[in-house]
Amino acid sequence: MADLGETSRRWRHAARNAWGLTLGGGVEKPDHATSYLVESGPHRDLYKFGARWAPKQRPVLLVPPLAVSAHCYDLRRGQSLAAHLADGRFSTYLLDYGAMRYADRDLGFEDWVDGILPEAIRRISELHDGDDVAVIGWSLGGTMSLLTGAAHPDLPLASVTAIGTPIDYRKIGAISPLRLIGKYTGATPLTTLTDLVGGLPSPLVKASYRVTALQRELLKPWFVVRNLQNTEILARMEAIDRFMAEMPGYPGKAFRQICEQLMLGNNLFHDRIELAGRKVSLADLKVPVLAIGGTSDVIAPIAAVRAITTVLTGSPSVRFETAPGSHLGLVAGPTAAGSTWAFIDEFLEGIEVRTASTA
Repeated sequence: MADLGETSRRWRHAARNAWGLTLGGGVEKPDHATSYLVESGPHRDLYKFGARWAPKQRPVLLVPPLAVSAHCYDLRRGQSLAAHLADGRFSTYLLDYGAMRYADRDLGFEDWVDGILPEAIRRISELHDGDDVAVIGWSLGGTMSLLTGAAHPDLPLASVTAIGTPIDYRKIGAISPLRLIGKYTGATPLTTLTDLVGGLPSPLVKASYRVTALQRELLKPWFVVRNLQNTEILARMEAIDRFMAEMPGYPGKAFRQICEQLMLGNNLFHDRIELAGRKVSLADLKVPVLAIGGTSDVIAPIAAVRAITTVLTGSPSVRFETAPGSHLGLVAGPTAAGSTWAFIDEFLEGIEVRTASTA
C-alpha cells in the first residue's frame, strides 16, 4: 500500500507540473531576490540587493553583458549569484541597461567604458565612504569591466572578475566560419543589415543564443517528460527560458565593434582595442583579476578565456579557474554554487581592499 500511495503521489505531482507547463502559467512563479533602485539613468539603472541599511560591507558591482537581461545574475532562488553575494559579506549592486531601441544605434563600447561603468563604480564608492569596488562581469560584461579598469586607472576599483569572457577569439570554434569569411570581406556581411536597422534586434539575439544550445532545444520535449515529477529541475528550465525571452538587442555601433575588433580583429588578444579615437590597453589594468572558464562553454571555450593570463601584464595577479557548465551555467547552473560562486568568494576574501580608513 505504501508503494501504491507513493506512486499515486508522484503521478499527481507530475500532473500538476504538466498543467503548469501547458495551461497553468508555469511550475513556479518568478522568484527574484529583493532589490531596490539606487539611481536611475539612460541604460544605467543601479540596483542594490538585500536590505537598504546593512552593516558595513564591501561593495560589489555586477555588470551584465550587452543584449542580455540583467536577470542573468538573479534567475530565481538558488540560481542567483546576486543573492548569494548579498547574503554574505558584500553590499551587492547591479547595473541594468534596459531595452535597446533604434534611437540607441550610436551607442558603442565607449559609452560603457567611459561613462556608464565608471559612473556606477564612483557612485557606489561614494555610498561606501570611498571604499574600492569589486567588479564582476559575465561574458561581454567581463570585457567591458576589464576595459573600464584599464582605461581609467584612477577609478576606486578593487578587482575584476571575468566569468566566461573570451580573450582569444581564434579559439572560439563556433565563429571560425565567420572569421574565415571576414578575412576577405571584412565585417560588411555581418553588419550591413544591422547598420540599416540600427542594431541586432532582440529576436535575432534570442535565436542566436538558442542555436548555441541547439541540443538543449532539440531534446527539451524528452527532457520535460523524463523530469515531469521533478519540480526543481523544471523550475530551473523555466527560469532559463524566461531569461532567454527577455533578451534585448545590440546597439548598432556596439555590434559593429564586436564584429570588427573582437571577432575579426581579435584585438583583445593583440591588446589593440580602439575606443573613441584612442587605444585602450589591457596591460594598463593594475588590479587583481579572476577569470573563470566553463568546461562545456561553446560561446567562450576554456582556451579563449585562459588567454587572459597572457595579456594582463600589468595586473598584480591573474588567477584562472575552470568550472563545470555552459556559458550561462557558469553563472546560474546547478553546480555554480560549488564552483564559480566558491571561486569568487575565495578570490574576493583574499583581496586587500583600500577603504576610507586605510587610504
